[in-house]
Amino acid sequence: MDFVSRVAELSSTHGPLCVGIDPSAESLAGWGLADSADGALEMGRVILSALAGRVGIVKPQIGYFERFGAAGYAAVESLIHEARSAGLLVIADAKRGDIGSTMESYASAWLEAGPLQCDAMTVSPYPGFEALEPAFRAAEHARGAVFVLCATSNPDAPTVQAARTDGVSVSALIARRARERSRNTQSVGVVVGATRSLESSGLTDGDLDGLLVLSPGFGAQGAALSDLATIFGAAAPRVIPTVSRSVLGAGPAAVGAAIDNHLRELGL
Repeated sequence: MDFVSRVAELSSTHGPLCVGIDPSAESLAGWGLADSADGALEMGRVILSALAGRVGIVKPQIGYFERFGAAGYAAVESLIHEARSAGLLVIADAKRGDIGSTMESYASAWLEAGPLQCDAMTVSPYPGFEALEPAFRAAEHARGAVFVLCATSNPDAPTVQAARTDGVSVSALIARRARERSRNTQSVGVVVGATRSLESSGLTDGDLDGLLVLSPGFGAQGAALSDLATIFGAAAPRVIPTVSRSVLGAGPAAVGAAIDNHLRELGL
């Protein structure tokens, strides 16, 4: 079963929510855990346990593990294996982007059979959309997906992403290229933050037609899950909303309750 089919299957039972695993120094301290790979692994396992029967998609933020070096990679490798073994879809929030054999290596690491294999990964199109082709091919071969950064939530993002060339915004151009490359398989999606309107990001819901959308910015970052349809319009049924800080901020004893609150926001 390919990625989009699995998302649809999970959404029918658990809804489309995705929960991030973001073991920052601040969040680990709030949980009373060491700022170490072992602390990150413990936090991740508590989150995975809380997801059971509630949520079907998890998104480890790779940067929070990389800072611990080899031990951090061992921790995220364990979490990826445990999550996928439990039937969860895993999106590696790696934001890789490069050219030639370097991009091939990133794609091999995160999408092909191996210790870090996930079901999907995030990538950056700044080196050029065609530079991401190795990731697109790897995703197709593994029946996974790639999410291309399109309109992110950081405050100064519109400076670049809403800039226009020949009357078309950069973000709309990225969405168009993603739609063309996915060839209706939805193996190539986009990342669109939820903290600003599509218009202010240089997009319309029509630009997202036929695309899977991974959307951070809900919960602690300010966007409300109950406003999903208002934010994304006709594209809302294909959005995978993600939450992280609002779940982690609840503390280890209340992760499940925080997830339940978010599911209620979605009407589930």
